Amino acid sequence: METARILIVDDEESILNMIKLVLRKEGFMSIDTCANGKDALHLLTQNQYHLIILDIMLPDMSGYHICQEIKRKSDAPIFFISAKSSDLDKLTGFAHGADDYITKPFNPLEVAARVKVQLKRYLNRQPIYQTEILDYGRFQLNLTSAELIVDGKSVACSAQVYHLLSFFCKNPNQVFTKEQLYYQVWKDEMMMDDNTVMVHIRKIREKIEEHPSKPVFLKTIRGLGYKLVHNQEPAL
Repeated sequence: METARILIVDDEESILNMIKLVLRKEGFMSIDTCANGKDALHLLTQNQYHLIILDIMLPDMSGYHICQEIKRKSDAPIFFISAKSSDLDKLTGFAHGADDYITKPFNPLEVAARVKVQLKRYLNRQPIYQTEILDYGRFQLNLTSAELIVDGKSVACSAQVYHLLSFFCKNPNQVFTKEQLYYQVWKDEMMMDDNTVMVHIRKIREKIEEHPSKPVFLKTIRGLGYKLVHNQEPAL
């Protein structure tokens, strides 16, 4: 359940940070946040979410409208969060498709408990599949959702960077030449370009390494190529 992806939409940064912090402490690592409806709708077109926490009063549009858009494409549970606390407000929220309604101020631990309950119900209704995660300590690669997580945060990757990194992660501690790496991602030995491989190696290091200029994961093996170290070695 902790691999579920959650979206939190609220224009109060303190609330976004508080909910995100509590959910991370409960083991949920894949959490996206935004502060307005436009960004929320964009994220919803880019990602599949298993639960959405949604403020009703956003600066650019109503949470009710966003909820209706979500319901057209997904059956993921939606929590409304609002300072509106009357019975009529709550009934209106449920009438617009909410699965739960949280009033401000709230106990963040109660929110986390409700999230767990709703996610358990929702995921138990979904087709059973095995999530494959390659764990390298500082970073993880979720092959099921095609997601890179570094220090608990989702990191965006281009398709080429993701494919190259996933090849390394599936083949740890093995040395590959530039030619082998180029063919794995670009599938064309005749168009081999050293610079293309080096640029993408640098991009990977910038995402997964604490100090990209002194890599401890993606090593250069002089005269041979590159390898991804599963158990970190001291920096050279």
